[in-house]
Amino acid sequence: MPLLTQQIQDEDDQYSLVASLDNVRNLSTILKHATCLATKNGIKVTVENAKWTLTAFRMCYQGYGYPLMLFLEEGGVVTVCKINTQEPEETLDFDFCSTSVINKIILQSEGLHEAFSELDMKSEVLQITMSPDKPYFRLSTFGNAGSSHLDYPKDSDLMEAFHCNQTQVNRYKISLLKPSTKALVLSCKVSIRTDNRDFPSLQYMIRNEDGQICFVEYYCCPDEEVPESES
Repeated sequence: MPLLTQQIQDEDDQYSLVASLDNVRNLSTILKHATCLATKNGIKVTVENAKWTLTAFRMCYQGYGYPLMLFLEEGGVVTVCKINTQEPEETLDFDFCSTSVINKIILQSEGLHEAFSELDMKSEVLQITMSPDKPYFRLSTFGNAGSSHLDYPKDSDLMEAFHCNQTQVNRYKISLLKPSTKALVLSCKVSIRTDNRDFPSLQYMIRNEDGQICFVEYYCCPDEEVPESES
């Protein structure tokens, strides 16, 4: 039994929250500043706007007014961190509702990762086209040397699900999308949805080394209206 588990397994009753990970790498890669909501079903971490070896992680919280306790174990050495908690600031609510979704695709993550490698990421915007007709799913960037397009047929081997009801062409600032690439690198699948306001939801499915699955969801606003000649 790991030293970390032995040390505090008998102290769990004094905490209102106890959460453990065998490897904290995925969590540390995604998080910088976050709001955490803990329920009996799991922990929802909301982030607006690291590099470890195999490190065990345990998080405990005794209740309102108490510090958040972090226990990290690596090579038999346990580090204990106490973090004072604060009242959370109001989180921006994008009010993204599943009943308002117009288009949805599920893509193997390697396909989206390939797009970010091949397209001109110096472009200010990324244009996303989703349509029941050709080009079906298209990513476009625009630079001084011209425009670049990457198309995904709906029957592509990378496409796991394709549900498009109408054509939507929207642009989003690449500077807002780039933070989501941290989750993309760790993920195996990505769900891309757009609602009736043209807001996108990017949901990354991440499978840990022990087979557990977690999700990172990313939202942003459309940047600008697409010129009719380009749509």
